[in-house]
Amino acid sequence: MEVALAAIGGRWTTLVLRDLVRGPLSFGDLRRGLPTVSAKVLTERLTRLQESGLVERRRTAGFPPRTIYRLTAAGRELEPLLVELYRTGAALLEKA
Repeated sequence: MEVALAAIGGRWTTLVLRDLVRGPLSFGDLRRGLPTVSAKVLTERLTRLQESGLVERRRTAGFPPRTIYRLTAAGRELEPLLVELYRTGAALLEKA
């Protein structure tokens, strides 16, 4: 359990993963989806997720080149955990 929590720990990390569960996204797409996250923090979270083997980064050909992020197989395994965290948070909000 602690390994899974460490993998998704850190402010904004679960929201980055939430967006990537829907499919591959460019850095700009992620920024638009998380407008209150600074580019620096988003870059740090993506780098950490790449180092953990949960996200892969690919550069596209063409001009201008785009950087696309997608979940790896290990990252996709976190989807049930993220769904359950969402459900638990929603239930706690209802009770509050």
